[in-house]
Amino acid sequence: MAGQGLKLFGSGRTPSVAPTETRAEIVIAGRALSYTLKHSSRRSFALQLDPRGIRVAAPLGARREEVERFVQGHAGWLIDKLGQQAQRQARQLFEPVDGALFPVFGQSCRLRLIDHSRGVKWGRAEDGLEELCIGRRADPDRMLVAALKKRSLVWFEGRVAEYCHRLGLVPPPVGITSARTRWGSCSARSGIRLHWRLLHLPAALGDYVVAHEVAHLLEMNHSPRFWSVVERLYPDWRSARVALRKAGAELPMIGVARGREPVDDIRED
Repeated sequence: MAGQGLKLFGSGRTPSVAPTETRAEIVIAGRALSYTLKHSSRRSFALQLDPRGIRVAAPLGARREEVERFVQGHAGWLIDKLGQQAQRQARQLFEPVDGALFPVFGQSCRLRLIDHSRGVKWGRAEDGLEELCIGRRADPDRMLVAALKKRSLVWFEGRVAEYCHRLGLVPPPVGITSARTRWGSCSARSGIRLHWRLLHLPAALGDYVVAHEVAHLLEMNHSPRFWSVVERLYPDWRSARVALRKAGAELPMIGVARGREPVDDIRED
């Protein structure tokens, strides 16, 4: 046994300790909230809200009063996110039935299920409403999501090209994402990725996200220089940022399995 111990610690590295999880409770704004507390070898605190509930990650050895001070420091954020989560849970999952309405660029679009067809086609009805026609024999939920992803990618590519042109940059590869915590991302290696659900929102809000990610091609940070680039591309970015947070909490539940609602933001010190 002694020899095994020497092998384990002989490298001089700090021995790893298995993470531990416990349940705890905290009172915020008069509300008693339960949360899962996980201690691990991380260096910082993190707060997360997902369908499982409130989760707090803390460094090994962190005292309970330190954890509670961290959570209380984000009390406003947490109460706001709990309210948004309750609104989402109260919403019905979107049912892809004939005649169902869903938003495209902030305007109502009608889903039509067509007999004897397996294809997908966008069009406009006599009443002026845009329509997406899907073959009834197909899987309407899967086909609807696929159609929205394809259309969003075409739109994103055009908008990225426009903003890159304004900065004198060559447009990078553009892809779509279904990430649960971010609207978009920018990488020097993989290019720009944008969330397909932005297609539901007014085009001006999607444009802000595109401008934000294109600005990262010049500044891979969130420094004042980065925000100055954003302002060159999208002068009204401050109000768009606020509107995006509100609109994001009201997105239709399309292609979302029950219990898989998006995870709310993670905050770290």
